[in-house]
Amino acid sequence: MKRKNVIIMGAAGRDFHNFNTFFRNNKEYNVVCFTAEQIPDIAGRKYPKELAGRLYPKGIPIYPEKDLSKLIKKYKIDLVNLAYSDLNYPNVMHKASIVNSSGANFVLLGPRDTMLKSNKKIIAVTAVRTGCGKSQTTRYVCKLLRRMKKKVVAIRHPMPYGDLRKQICQRFEKYSDLDKHKCTIEEREEYEPLINIGVIVYAGVDYGKILRKAEKEADVIVWDGGNNDFPFYKSNFHMVIADPLRPGHEKAYYPGEINVRMSDLVIVNKQKSASKKNVEKVKKTVKELNPNAIIADAHSKVTVSNGKIIKGKNVLVVEDGPTLTHGEMGYGAGTIAAQMNKAKIINAKKYALGSLKDVYKKYKHLKKVLPAMGYSDEQIKELERTINKAKCDAVVIGTPIDLRKLIKINKLAVRVKYELVELKGKTLEKEIKKRFK
Repeated sequence: MKRKNVIIMGAAGRDFHNFNTFFRNNKEYNVVCFTAEQIPDIAGRKYPKELAGRLYPKGIPIYPEKDLSKLIKKYKIDLVNLAYSDLNYPNVMHKASIVNSSGANFVLLGPRDTMLKSNKKIIAVTAVRTGCGKSQTTRYVCKLLRRMKKKVVAIRHPMPYGDLRKQICQRFEKYSDLDKHKCTIEEREEYEPLINIGVIVYAGVDYGKILRKAEKEADVIVWDGGNNDFPFYKSNFHMVIADPLRPGHEKAYYPGEINVRMSDLVIVNKQKSASKKNVEKVKKTVKELNPNAIIADAHSKVTVSNGKIIKGKNVLVVEDGPTLTHGEMGYGAGTIAAQMNKAKIINAKKYALGSLKDVYKKYKHLKKVLPAMGYSDEQIKELERTINKAKCDAVVIGTPIDLRKLIKINKLAVRVKYELVELKGKTLEKEIKKRFK
């Protein structure tokens, strides 16, 4: 039987997982290539033969997504699998239209064909959008489980932006592991806060191998999701974070709505920053999508290391990159911290250098704040030069890690932290204790 030619559309995450779990050893399909979007410098690489398996002895090329229509026609593609997240529904259907008009079938793989099973208990932390508060929720859950004397290991949604052969299965326990694996700013933002509280983190490319390794160290595994993707593992308890600062997004973005419909519990976060009307609007939508889901109330508590430094001053605000870019937020915790201290936020855009200029062109909703982009050494240097070029009194670091560990800032700077705080009866804590005692 002739194998069907396939393209997998991705962003160095779900695309590789779909290949590994569904396509890799499947003789019905021939994966011709991957396409890449969202993350810079992914296209032009290869998915290596060491990961691709015996059906692909030369590995699999990765092309830019803008070439999708040409690739479908050139390689006589039968099927295109969309395999990345945080896309609004019109955007998903625009991509489907490109695929169908070029002659191929458009496919979305679901949990049954892509979720792996574990012999340990798994708690999944996901969201309806990037920037809802997954990372702080993962930390909160890990702390609860450790207080219950459980051995906890976190497995993070993939961010393999370097040499894939060296990133098959990565383990992070010490800060030196971040340097060892040459982590980008985005990776450090996710791994370092967990290392800070003594939680071992696994990540990489092959999530079957990663799971087998993690199972040897854990009583409970916490799946720390990325973007608004649904979990790679079948979970015993699935929680989803919703954001009342973006009401309606819980039913307007792929695959965030899938998470809501599959969830056991939905956390409506940021309630002290959002209007009561929008909080209730999100809760109503959740009940419509999943009447059986438990709803928990929470807030992201923002603290500043030394607020006196920025009190009433002109400040440059640096925010978490993914939250601002494909998360489409116009601001983050750094902005809130500046407002708390009545600081005036300068326009970072006019100081942007190199690839950061392109970021502002692509994400037109960005106004004054600076996204902490750092997918390469060159981009980290551009971030440093942009910050140091800016004319201001101080810098507000609103990223999950202290950027001063990676770059030299020639101004006074304050660090912003944010943690999940439960409201109204601590519903999440009670459910964790009840289910995992």
